[in-house]
Amino acid sequence: MTNRITFFFNGEKYFTDKTITLLELLDYFNYQSSLFVLEYNHFICNKKKWKETQIQKNDQIEIITIVGGG
Repeated sequence: MTNRITFFFNGEKYFTDKTITLLELLDYFNYQSSLFVLEYNHFICNKKKWKETQIQKNDQIEIITIVGGG
């Protein structure tokens, strides 16, 4: 029996059967890290922690894009 992890990414429900980090998730979806900040369970997550933070059951992950203008 696998240990399926359910999590939410940008409001959509996802499943994984393996342990993945935030960085692996962002790489999978091909996000460019200089263009956004990451909200992890309602808190901004420092980019330095993405490599070590493993996604857990029911985590909520949101991409907050940075928009410039005047």
